Amino acid sequence: MASCWWPWRWRRGCSWRPAARSPGPNSAGRAALYAPRAAAVAAAATVAVARAQMSYCNLMKSLTSAFRNMYGVSRFHHTTPVACCFSETLSGEKYTDPFKIGWRDLKGLYEDIRKELFISTAELREMSEYHFDGKGKAFRPIIVVLMARACNIHHNNARNVQASQRAIALIAEMIHTASLVHDDIIDDASSRRGKHTVNKIWGEKKAVLAGDLILSAASIALARIGNTTVISILTQVIEDLVRGEFLQLGSKENENERFAHYLEKTFKKTASLIANSCKAVSVLGCPDPAVHEIAYQYGKNVGIAFQLIDDVLDFTSCSEQMGKPTSADLKLGLATGPVLFACQQFPEMNAMIMRRFGSPGDVDRALQYVLQSDGVQQTTYLAQRYCHKAVSEISKLRPSPERDALIQLSEMVLTRDK
Repeated sequence: MASCWWPWRWRRGCSWRPAARSPGPNSAGRAALYAPRAAAVAAAATVAVARAQMSYCNLMKSLTSAFRNMYGVSRFHHTTPVACCFSETLSGEKYTDPFKIGWRDLKGLYEDIRKELFISTAELREMSEYHFDGKGKAFRPIIVVLMARACNIHHNNARNVQASQRAIALIAEMIHTASLVHDDIIDDASSRRGKHTVNKIWGEKKAVLAGDLILSAASIALARIGNTTVISILTQVIEDLVRGEFLQLGSKENENERFAHYLEKTFKKTASLIANSCKAVSVLGCPDPAVHEIAYQYGKNVGIAFQLIDDVLDFTSCSEQMGKPTSADLKLGLATGPVLFACQQFPEMNAMIMRRFGSPGDVDRALQYVLQSDGVQQTTYLAQRYCHKAVSEISKLRPSPERDALIQLSEMVLTRDK
């Protein structure tokens, strides 16, 4: 499958990781992994879980070091939206926490969203406002306002975010939240962000209406901006969300097609919103099509990396950290990056993937195979490559605190644990 946004070919027996880190295809360790016995796999499951979690922590340390050496930014942990954290580059220059910079333009974010959702029916209003409680990461609005400032500064050294650009941040968060409400219905999910889902509390029928209401409010806010180009850009996101969900409902038999299918689904369901929101604020702030493409490419690559790490965390984090059940993708019949990479080492997983882990014991066996393979590491290395591409793109803009904050956000995508 040819695709302009998928820059690397998938071939059986190949590795996404750097060559120096990958053992030869004929090594004894690799050969032993190709012929596991079911009893041995089951006996080693508990050990494999601990080993996978430890190797993931070690992997994060090595990626952080690589990122720092390549881009001159050092790791910090974001704890709260208002925390102020500083780190230093190799040159000694100080950078501020991207969330600290971004929240200057997002004060009252959730209050403003709730104003957009104001309706007279108390129950419908309560359902629609349920996830706008300020407890989310607000990752997308932060990226949007940072991109707006970075593009404005690049164009004419303007230091302010336009009202229309800030509106895009609200709209992006509303579209994202509406998609979560609808996804939870489709997946019959019971928890999200550490609390019950809308469909769990109010039922599926009312949850559908709540998601639809949020989308309609976002559409009204978008129309109010009055820019037809921006309207076209963001309506593409809604189409991509639907197409991505359809892609997730299907699967491919051929391994090459299967991985391309997975990456296309990842783009449409996750990265399209970030990419097109970044492009929208660049259009509002700068007339240069080259800048629009930089903004889009940054958002696309960061968005894909974000979802790849999310798929990794489904195998390496606990439910308390994630705020939702882990191993959820396997239980939904989904073959994500770690599974597809593990399938290279354990070909018997092919049959499980095609039946969407529907036979008794499939989920447990697939989990054991993933944890004994290098699927987690390979997926993380792939996410690293997408982040490197994002940094390469955003570095084309004129230097500014906001541009550098976007670089740090790329690192945070790789090193997050929830």
